[in-house]
Amino acid sequence: MIEVKKWVSVARVVWCAVLVGFGVPPVAEAQLQVDITSGVTAPIPIAIEDFSADPKPSAEVIRRNLMRSGRFLVGERTASDYLVTGRASAGADGRTTIDFELLNLLTGQRLLIERISAAPAAWRNAAHRISDRLYQKIIGARSAFATRIAYVSVDGQPPSQRYQLIVADSDGENAKVILQSRLPLMSPAWSPDGEWLAYVSFETRTASVYVQRVRTAERRRVSSRPGVNNAPTWSPDGSRLALTLSSPGGNLDVYVLELASGALTRLTDHPAIDTEPVWSLDGTQVYFTSDRAGGPQIYRLSIEPGSRPQRITFSGSYNARPRVSPDGRMLAMVTREEGAYRIAVQDLGNGTVRVLSKGRQDESPYFSPDGGTLVYAARERSQGVLATVSADGLIAQRLAADRGEVREPAWGPFLPDVVAVQ
Repeated sequence: MIEVKKWVSVARVVWCAVLVGFGVPPVAEAQLQVDITSGVTAPIPIAIEDFSADPKPSAEVIRRNLMRSGRFLVGERTASDYLVTGRASAGADGRTTIDFELLNLLTGQRLLIERISAAPAAWRNAAHRISDRLYQKIIGARSAFATRIAYVSVDGQPPSQRYQLIVADSDGENAKVILQSRLPLMSPAWSPDGEWLAYVSFETRTASVYVQRVRTAERRRVSSRPGVNNAPTWSPDGSRLALTLSSPGGNLDVYVLELASGALTRLTDHPAIDTEPVWSLDGTQVYFTSDRAGGPQIYRLSIEPGSRPQRITFSGSYNARPRVSPDGRMLAMVTREEGAYRIAVQDLGNGTVRVLSKGRQDESPYFSPDGGTLVYAARERSQGVLATVSADGLIAQRLAADRGEVREPAWGPFLPDVVAVQ
């Protein structure tokens, strides 16, 4: 992470210097390996027995999910407070049905007795849904196991780098390449319904913003104006993008793009650098980074004409890359602490700031849809990796690729059930 002005300068140099063609032969996607680096001091002991007659290792996915949450210790039945059992059966339509139970071993009470069914291709999603039900029943809060993350993978060395935009389950498994290129891909952002990704691509040798339907690869270019086209984020209703564009003189400002009509509205008009916009929960305001006070800080601006920006961050000399929590109460950001760039959250009600990460160069925070976890990009021994940290700072994980490096994560929204829960 570097100062905003330096970042813009470096980005322009890189964009202008890229001269390699777009065509890329198919390559395997980079798989993420998840390692828990810290968790709660007293995790809840739970046993999850293999589901009888299950053609897939659903119980193992559930074990890994709960273990990965940092709040559970998965072990043997004799040393556990809770027990999960289940049985799978195949229907005439080819779907697999799993009947599962959650038992409190301390009281003997059956806490859950449920049935979940899924098509063969959706078995991992079914296991994630079961994990969500178990977590919510025991912890009392919603979890995000049955969601997806998008990220950019970079393999190779210049000038032969390969960029891939990848979508995977929240545990890093089931990864699928959405787009690949020899030119940079950056700034992925999910639509509110989880159907589309917006991102920046340099396949035409200049920066352009695209939106792409994840399931079908249908896509279209929505902004390719001269200069900078960067940092798209979707409005809560999915009809607009906030993004950063440059003026003919090269200055960066925040705009709103209507996707249906292509109409463009300029929100900021200032000699400072205004960039990295994100929407408020109700879609009436945007937060953005600006150096108009002499250094990068976060501001809030109503989208109504004539509105004036309000400065939000005052703690420290560097606060950038805002991201609003799903409940609208917290603001995640990159802050500078003791010469390092780290992930922090600020309470939008009282202004209290809490630093969550411990790296030297942490950036690109993104809330999980339940608001309990943030995923972000980090550097580890000069390698780009992803990491997660719980919003209370207690649980941390590292998600490293089996090759190359990964960056710019985006956590997808909750999706409608693709499996039936009874």
